This record gives sequence, C-alpha cells and structure tokens, in this order.
Amino acid sequence: MSPAASFAEPIGAMTQSLAIEAPPARPFIKWAGGKGQLLPELSRRLPAHFRRYHEPFVGGAALFFHLYGTERLKGGAVLSDYNPELILCYQIIRDDVESLIEALGVHERNHSQEYFLEVRSWDRQPNFMQRHPVERVARTIFVNRTCYNGLYRLNRKGQFNAPFGHYKNPLICDPENLRAVSRALTHVELRNGDFADVLTQAEPGDLVYFDPPYVPVSATASFTHYTGQTFGEAAQRRLAEVFFALAERGVFAMLSNSYTPLVRELYVGKAATHDIVLASRKINCDGLKRGHVEELIACSYPIGSSGK
Repeated sequence: MSPAASFAEPIGAMTQSLAIEAPPARPFIKWAGGKGQLLPELSRRLPAHFRRYHEPFVGGAALFFHLYGTERLKGGAVLSDYNPELILCYQIIRDDVESLIEALGVHERNHSQEYFLEVRSWDRQPNFMQRHPVERVARTIFVNRTCYNGLYRLNRKGQFNAPFGHYKNPLICDPENLRAVSRALTHVELRNGDFADVLTQAEPGDLVYFDPPYVPVSATASFTHYTGQTFGEAAQRRLAEVFFALAERGVFAMLSNSYTPLVRELYVGKAATHDIVLASRKINCDGLKRGHVEELIACSYPIGSSGK
C-alpha cells in the first residue's frame, strides 16, 4: 500500500465522523412566540408525507430547523416574511456566514450599554439602508441578543426600540450554530413579502405552516409590532381566508395562534382538526404575568394524512 493510500482511510473516516457529529441547526434569533417549546405538539400533527415546505411567517424558524434535522425536507422549502431585515438575516447567513461571524465578533468585543444604544440608533440615520448588508444583519442579531428579554420590537417608523438588557454574558456570536444554519439554508428559497403570496407558490401536497403574530389574549397583552405595522383583526381574517383557500386546493395547512374568541370564530368547527395546547409566554415585562396560556393548533387535514 502506498503512503498516500495509507492516509486515505483515516482522513475519510474522520470527515465522516465530523459530519455525523455536526450540531443540529437551531434558531439564531430570539423571537417572541418562538415554537421551540411546541415542536412535539406540532410534529405529531404533521402530514405523514408532504412535498415542499412553506413558512410565510418565518420568525425563528424552529419548525423548519426541526424538519431539516429529521430529514423531512426532501421537496425543498420556502421561507418568507414581511420583515425585510429578518429575511436579509437568513440570506446573509446562507450566502456569507463567515463575514457575518467576523462582524458579530466586533459587536461582542465592544458590548456595553452605551455601545448597544449607539448601534440601536443606526436605523434612525438616513444612510442606514446604504450600509453593507452584513453590517445590517450583524446589528439585527446583536441588538436582538442584547436587548431586554430578547424582544424584536419596532415602532411605527420601523425603528428597533427594545431597551437594553442587563445580561452578564449574552451569547452574541455563535459560530458553530451560524454555520449549521447556513448549511440548513443552502437550497432554501427565501422571500420577502405578504403571507398571501403563498397562494401563488404552494401546490397540492405541499405543507404550509402559519405562525402569525398572535391575537392578543387581553387588551394589555398586545404585541404585534414585528414590522412597524400592526397585525390586527383584519389581517387575521385575511389569513383565515388564505388558510382555507389552500385547503380547498389540496395543500396541507397548519396554523398556531392564541386561543381567543376571534381565533375560535375563525377556525374551530371549520378546520379539519383543531387542538388546544398550553404554551409559556415570557415576554411580559412583569415576570409575575408570564406563564402558560392556551394556544390553538388548527390543521386543514385529518391527523395522519399523507401526500402523494
């Protein structure tokens, strides 16, 4: 055996081992209403088989990463959102993750309350949109990771306005996970647009998961400012119309939302299946008001359905 051949097997075995041990991708951004805690409930309601996966309110994309990690995205995926800065985050992580890691390292080294307020103010400056996309994405992740409660919140002008979070050691840059996310996004289609655009994208046998800004459970619990615009009752009713239009075309549609009178009116008794589950809410500024609330998971198909 030649010297070159003698090294070939160990190197190949090592490469295979590293691939096996690669960490699973997980959400890189904190997102109010993130679905990590509900993954077991969502997973058991998925169709046995489906084609392409669509998520029009991508947020932290917890279900997408779960499906990727369990190798259920054979038909590809489309992730979209109305928030252009959020979609830009996904695009940069997919296409230029190493530059992003380098930029986040700068924020990590300079982190302080004064520095946070300075970086947060960038979107008040007229040249903000002319900044390099990597700079903008690094800023989004930095302020999200270091603001109070990890709350992604915009005012009506579309400016990030969550206050500083007094964390001792916030995880600002996570190179291992960012690279894992980049791998997961390699062949994913990313879109910035309205959720109703899925009507022109999804085909029979596809799966669409809707995780919209939730209907407030009380008059003081409203939090729908992810894009600088509110997502009110009219938008919720339009979403229900899209949900049932997809169902009529043979698309698998699944939705989660707070269990409120409006949501009951829109889905209970109309969706093929619906269940009430408990989920924790952690974004209230008053810790005593955080806790478990009822959420509805509605599906346009009987549980156990399979696409062809």
